Amino acid sequence: MQGGSERATGEKMVLSFGPQHPATHGTLRIVLELDGESILKATPHAGYLHTGFEKLGEHLDYNQYIVVTDRMNYLSPLSNNFGYVLAVEQLLDIEVPKRCQYIRILMAELSRLADHLLWLGTAALDLGAFSVFLYSFREREKLYSIFEKTTGARLTTSYTRVGGVLRDLYQGYEEDVRQFITNFPKALKETHTLLTRNRIWMDRTKDVGPISGDDAINYGLTGPCLRATGVAHDLRKAEPYSSYEEMTFDVPVGTNGDAYDRYLVRMEEMIQSCGIVTQVLDNMPDGPVNTENNKITLPNKPDAYGHIEGLIHHFKVIMDGHGVEVPKGDHYCATESPNGELGFYIVSDGTGTGYRIRIRPPSFLNFQALPHMLEGGMVSDTVAVLGSLNVIAGELDR
Repeated sequence: MQGGSERATGEKMVLSFGPQHPATHGTLRIVLELDGESILKATPHAGYLHTGFEKLGEHLDYNQYIVVTDRMNYLSPLSNNFGYVLAVEQLLDIEVPKRCQYIRILMAELSRLADHLLWLGTAALDLGAFSVFLYSFREREKLYSIFEKTTGARLTTSYTRVGGVLRDLYQGYEEDVRQFITNFPKALKETHTLLTRNRIWMDRTKDVGPISGDDAINYGLTGPCLRATGVAHDLRKAEPYSSYEEMTFDVPVGTNGDAYDRYLVRMEEMIQSCGIVTQVLDNMPDGPVNTENNKITLPNKPDAYGHIEGLIHHFKVIMDGHGVEVPKGDHYCATESPNGELGFYIVSDGTGTGYRIRIRPPSFLNFQALPHMLEGGMVSDTVAVLGSLNVIAGELDR
C-alpha cells in the first residue's frame, strides 16, 4: 500500500491504493477509509490515462478509428476491433462474407483466452502464486505468436476492417491453432491443481467481495462478474452475432458472486472457448474475407496499381478524406468481450467520420461496483477483489 496518511478523525485512516500500486493493474486509484484493517468506505477514481477515446472518433474516419479501439482494452484488442466494425457495418446495413464471420469468431475466442490468461497470471501473482503467473504467460505467448502471424502485430493488432478483415489467415494457421487447442486444456489443468483446492487461494478468495445477482444487475455488471452471481447472461447466446448462433457452447455460472466464483467462471469459459475454436476450424467456409463493395473495402493491389477504377476507389476511401461514408442515423451494437458487454453507440451525419461515438466498456461499469464489494472487508481483500474484476484501465478513461 502507498500514500497512507492519518486524518485528525480519531482512529479512521485514509489510504490511497494506487495509482502506481503494483496490484492496481493499470493507472487507477482507490481511496480507502479504514478502521484498523477494516474498510469503512472505498472510493474508486478513474481517468488517469487522458486518452479521450470517444472524442477521437469525431476526428478519425471509421477505419482510422480501429487503431484507437486496440488501445482501450489492450489485452484483447481483436475483440474491440470486432465490436466496433460490427456497429459500423450494421449502420451501413451490410453483412460480411461467411468466412470473414468465422475468422472474426476465431480471433475473438483466441483473444478471450489471451485476456483470461493474463488475468489469471496477474491475479494469482497478486496473491502470491508466482508459478501460476509463469504457466499463464507461457500459454499466452503461444497465442501471441498466432496473432503476430495473422495480423503482423502482437498487441495492437488493428486486424479487422469495415466490411471485412485486413487479410485472410496465413498458410498453416489451422495446424498452429489446433496444436494450441489440443494442449491448452492440459496446461489449464495444471493451474487447477495449483489453485482450485489450494487452502491459501481459497481463504483469500472464497466469500471475499461477494455480490448478489440483483445487485450485480443494478450496478450494470456483465461478463464473468455477472455470471459468477448465477445470472446466465451472455450476448453470444442472448443476441447472437456474426454466426455465433451456429456454435454450441455452455455459459458457465457461479452461485456466490465472490472472487472465487469469478475465478471458476473464467476458468470454465476458457474451456468453452476452446470448443468454439474447434467448431470454427471444423466448419471454416471458403470464399472471400471482405465485402465486394469497393466503396467500403479497398481494392486489391493489382486493381489499385493496374486499373483506373481500382485507383479511384482506393483514392476515395483513403486519400481524399471521404473514407467509408455511413448513412445518417444512429445505432448501438454490443458484443460479448472477455470482460462483458462492450457496446459502441455511433451517430452518423452521413460523412466518413462519426459525428459522435459513445462507448460502453465493461471495465468501467464493473469498477463502479467495487465499493459494494469491498466495504466491510479487510485491506488485504482489496487486492483479491480488484484482481477478480479484471479492470483494464484503458477502458476507464472518459
